[in-house]
Amino acid sequence: MYGKLGRKAAFATAMISNTSRSSVHGCCNGLRRVYPMTNVHAAPTRSPLAPASRTFNTDAPLVVKEGSAKIIDGNSVARDIRDEIATEISKMKEYSGVVPGLGVILVGDRKDSATYVENKKIACEAVGINSYNVHLPEDSSEQEVLKYISVFNDDPLVHGILVQLPLPSHMNEQNILNAVHIEKDVDGLNPLNIGLLAILDREPLFVPCTPKGCIELLHRYGVSIEGKRAVVVGRSNIVGLPAALLLQREYATVTVIQPGTINPGEMTREADILISAVGQPHMVKGSWIKHGAVVIDVGINPVEDNSSPRGYRMVGDVCFEEASKIASAITPVPGGVGPMTIAMLLSNTLSSAKRANKYFQNGNRSANAIKNWSTVWSETNCKTGGTKNW
Repeated sequence: MYGKLGRKAAFATAMISNTSRSSVHGCCNGLRRVYPMTNVHAAPTRSPLAPASRTFNTDAPLVVKEGSAKIIDGNSVARDIRDEIATEISKMKEYSGVVPGLGVILVGDRKDSATYVENKKIACEAVGINSYNVHLPEDSSEQEVLKYISVFNDDPLVHGILVQLPLPSHMNEQNILNAVHIEKDVDGLNPLNIGLLAILDREPLFVPCTPKGCIELLHRYGVSIEGKRAVVVGRSNIVGLPAALLLQREYATVTVIQPGTINPGEMTREADILISAVGQPHMVKGSWIKHGAVVIDVGINPVEDNSSPRGYRMVGDVCFEEASKIASAITPVPGGVGPMTIAMLLSNTLSSAKRANKYFQNGNRSANAIKNWSTVWSETNCKTGGTKNW
């Protein structure tokens, strides 16, 4: 997800090297459900994956308690979004007979990729999206992949196309991703979608799923973004870059930490909102975090753990034990951003099916429909009197 291992290692080396030179030592219409935070301490007495209360709490401030952070429960939010999507698909099917369809192409036999694809298939079935899966052998040619993309591009029953990454090394990833029609680019990785996201007053058809999920978590937990200082650690095309662009659209002041950044900890300590997406376990220490910051940890990294039946456990980019003593709120790993990525993929696929069948124009969105990002942004501009052009 974050590129080849060599690039990740180089990033971490650069960050550690730069740190040593410093003094651092260490998608809903209508009412949006706001989730109360749950305290988590360095040694929590309950699972960080336990669901938060479902009570509406639209006026509750984000209170900082010394020595503890609040859990941002991605499992709970993703579950609610899936329920909303399933309801909307049922209504759309009843009204028009249209069922959203997602075409997925997997090349090779990587176990992690196969697991991701299977999870997406299960999620699609749960909400009523038809899943069309193509599994090609590792030694398939680039032309074979392009052939199936062309088939999906031309199939009116397929509203979204996802090519599971990474691809085998003999394939040109950009050529393959660029072949997906922008109208079906539910991963949001087409250069036109990224370009539209970057241009003021222009709207992408789709936003990449993981950064979209990060922003959705902030919204659903009532975290104010406008006017805040936000720092994104990592500049990948999949997460870091679009996350920074989305935060800018919310009128945050954004800094991106990348290889070559000098004294990254000094910059992250100024962040009211910190998003880390580099794929390096525990790279972001507690000493990098501002007291009271909101921390979104995108990293999912396996580390050796002999006490685990699998021999390893999953951790984030952020040292959770240290950060939870300083931050006001934090996503756990697992159970934070991960579930949101698939939920946003389902949301994008639903939006694509609506757009393709002019379901929006018929005035048949329910009050709980997931909006596409263009709709959210356009309505925000109407309420605020237009875009701030400076």
